[in-house]
Amino acid sequence: MPSKQEILDLQFIEARHKLLDLAAFLDRIDRHPGDDDYRIGALRKALPILLAGRPDRTRAILEALSDPTTEPIPQAAFQGAFGAPPRLTAHNGAQRHGGAD
Repeated sequence: MPSKQEILDLQFIEARHKLLDLAAFLDRIDRHPGDDDYRIGALRKALPILLAGRPDRTRAILEALSDPTTEPIPQAAFQGAFGAPPRLTAHNGAQRHGGAD
């Protein structure tokens, strides 16, 4: 098993790059007009998990960015994913993309 120092030596530059890439993405979002949608909101809500120092950050962030609904929609408008859970609504528990309420 590698030591903490060995992991830092091997992976720090890659992690630094990913952090700078995320910062640049957020800068681009903030520079442009318009309202944030649920995806950027979900990303911003996941960022404190990254800093929390908890041992299950990966799982917690994945869960924060995953759709918690269990019922399938009747028909998808396209094949793909949005990468973050849709906004919750009082009507149906979650606003789903591509299907009728």
